[in-house]
Amino acid sequence: MPFLILALCIFLFIMWLQLRKAARADFIRSYMFPAGLLDKLQKTRPELSLKDRQLVAHALRQFFLVYHKSSHHQIAMPSQVVDDLWHEFILYTKNYQAFCQKAFGRYLHHTPASAMSANNNDGLRKVWYYACLEENINPKHPTRLPLLFALDAKWNLADGFYYSPDCRQQTGNGTVHCGADFFTSDSGGSSSESSSGDSSGCSGGCSGGCGGGGGGGD
Repeated sequence: MPFLILALCIFLFIMWLQLRKAARADFIRSYMFPAGLLDKLQKTRPELSLKDRQLVAHALRQFFLVYHKSSHHQIAMPSQVVDDLWHEFILYTKNYQAFCQKAFGRYLHHTPASAMSANNNDGLRKVWYYACLEENINPKHPTRLPLLFALDAKWNLADGFYYSPDCRQQTGNGTVHCGADFFTSDSGGSSSESSSGDSSGCSGGCSGGCGGGGGGGD
């Protein structure tokens, strides 16, 4: 009898964790950013229309979903324009703190790219893997880019990061990184697992913007 009670408690606890994780994902998807946030982005990126800025907000939600699905491991931001909006969101300190607590149960710190250089490839692999899954893209054989990896090139940003699903398609300004090269069989694993085998062929050359997170999630 005690064993059955223990088994039931474990089962209920697992179910509670799954329901909480699903509820947090739903919260992130439906979250309404603070009023005026997109206007702040317009000052940084005056060339973007309201529709464009709304698309950036959608991509930022995708980034937060990636962090949530990766169990709060260190990840890297692949888009400069989305990073711009993240910076602005953090300045709404009360809103951002409340969002993080409800979405992750913790504060998501913003880490400068210079401090992440050693882990950028690993962080980008995780973002690539989960962003592809979010959009039903095969991360190993992609036919298109997930939103987070496509926006900088969409608007031809001079300071943006450029990617292509196929290494043979070298378009855009500057270095174009191949999305499929971010895929490894353990991209969805822990940071230590993912960094153990670099089959991407991009070594230190595949870099994104800033990043955040780190450590296991509750």
